[in-house]
Amino acid sequence: MEPKFDNVRIITVAPVGAWPTKKENPNVPLTPEEVAEEVYQCWKEGAAVAHIHVRDKDGKPCMDFDRFCETVERIRAHKDCDIILNLTSAGASNVPDEDRIRHIEALKPEIASFDCGTMNWQHSFIADNSPQFLEKLGLRLQKANVVPEIEIFDSGMIFEALYYLKTGVLKAPLHFQFCLGVPGGMPASVENLLFMLSKIPEGSTWSAFGVGKMSMPITLATIALGGQLRVGMEDNVMISKGVLAESNMQLVRRAKDLLEAAGCRAATPAEARKILSLD
Repeated sequence: MEPKFDNVRIITVAPVGAWPTKKENPNVPLTPEEVAEEVYQCWKEGAAVAHIHVRDKDGKPCMDFDRFCETVERIRAHKDCDIILNLTSAGASNVPDEDRIRHIEALKPEIASFDCGTMNWQHSFIADNSPQFLEKLGLRLQKANVVPEIEIFDSGMIFEALYYLKTGVLKAPLHFQFCLGVPGGMPASVENLLFMLSKIPEGSTWSAFGVGKMSMPITLATIALGGQLRVGMEDNVMISKGVLAESNMQLVRRAKDLLEAAGCRAATPAEARKILSLD
């Protein structure tokens, strides 16, 4: 008999994305060594998935193949750690397609991000996800046996995902990550989350997060609505208003405590694999 997971929820940790620096929070991990150690400690605290970005030697966002390799190798060097790796494929308009895919095919994570449309990221640059790139990415993820995490920053991206499902670029069951409150995308509100949920196919899994001050409201709504959680300094460098987070582990611990207060518990990586159809 298949186990039931009604009250078991996945915690994904996103330790560093494209925007936070030591200026916003001196505790943000930037080097491969810092990110890998933070991921390992977050796994100990209850995170089942780690969403990985890398930075260059100056702390700026990049898609450097060697930085991804070093980060992943350092995580995998912890032989007791079975955390699920989710590598980003995100990039600006000046990043070649191959630089967004090469590390995924080489390192073979179980999940990789699939940002389902182009947007004016943070009102400052174009996050370029052309139809040509998304078709290439989707088919090559299938070939590499990597599950796409379909990142949704605006409602129209859901319908793009449904088109790619129809044309075979994506395959069911789909896993959606609702990214709410990013400037240039859909504002973070419970109303918008509910609208998005009403549009995804039956049988899909989903997770959600809100950026900055909307992190907690979206986390609480996600728990109430039965979704999976994402926390981490990629999305929010504060633990409360005016108080910097001490680490990504602190954010994971809080998410785990919130789940337990709601009568749920954090999924193990093995359980997360079943929930997300990775096994």
